[in-house]
Amino acid sequence: MRLNHLNLVVSDIAKAIGFFEQHLGFTCIENRKDAIGVLTNEDKFVLILWAAKLNKTQAVSYPENFHIGFYQNDQEAVIKIYEGLKSGADGLVFDSEPRKLRDTFGFYFHFDNLMIEISVLPA
Repeated sequence: MRLNHLNLVVSDIAKAIGFFEQHLGFTCIENRKDAIGVLTNEDKFVLILWAAKLNKTQAVSYPENFHIGFYQNDQEAVIKIYEGLKSGADGLVFDSEPRKLRDTFGFYFHFDNLMIEISVLPA
């Protein structure tokens, strides 16, 4: 069974769509302005961005250590993404520079209220 889509709550739909398109290889296929963004990538994975204002409470909160991850083919790809993110003005918060993580190499950062991991696919 394959995971086909994921719904994430964000505080700013337009900013999130721009971020996922510019840095993480997604393309927006539907934009319901400030409410919902539907994106897809080359793997045909669908990412739905849901505005916090559509929730009963507008607070955006994920459990501690909840994160989404993007595997890369090698360390050079991880470093290239890191450098691209560092040079942007997206207000990102990085936990560290790319480094050894468990049995792989990568880094974590925070966008909006999401923790995101970029790392090499473990061997």
